[in-house]
Amino acid sequence: MNNLIEAVSSYVILFLSENLSENLSFHSIGHTYDVVGAAREIGVQSNLSEEEMTVLQVAAWFHDCGYANVYIGHEEESKKIAKSFLQNYGYQRDFIEAVLSCIDSTKYPPKPSSLLEKVICDADMYHLTRPNYPKYEKSLRQEFEKYLGLIYTDEEWLKKNCNFFKDHEYYTDYGQKVLSKFKKINIQLMNCSE
Repeated sequence: MNNLIEAVSSYVILFLSENLSENLSFHSIGHTYDVVGAAREIGVQSNLSEEEMTVLQVAAWFHDCGYANVYIGHEEESKKIAKSFLQNYGYQRDFIEAVLSCIDSTKYPPKPSSLLEKVICDADMYHLTRPNYPKYEKSLRQEFEKYLGLIYTDEEWLKKNCNFFKDHEYYTDYGQKVLSKFKKINIQLMNCSE
């Protein structure tokens, strides 16, 4: 199983390095590394089995590969890339389906149903807890301007960010008990009015 994670990580790192636009300031290869690391952390805290951890990590590596082809609807592209790779690797349909449903669950707004889907959704939003959150926020704002034509004043952006934080919830026990505390600190630092 770990050979698969090695093969997937090598493939995805090369794929993203060669195909991702440098204009993707938020959904860069760094975001993929962050999500994989967060998925491992949350997966361990959620007592996932070895096979579940493998599904989770494979999904985390592939979850944003679709950005190499499209911005809106990238999850469908990510699923195609993951499916093709895993089929070529000879993986069973059940395993592939589990990976694809994890990727699918990261669509916004997320609607995770299984524990694995909850873990990857929490991992995808782990940056909301980081002490250097302003760096992520700035790069996301740049990306929205470039790819979606969404241009905000500082005041509008702050309001949008505060609303996003307030509406967002973590799904796993670890997310609710641990990550939410760090997210609250960032809400306070942004001076979001209640």
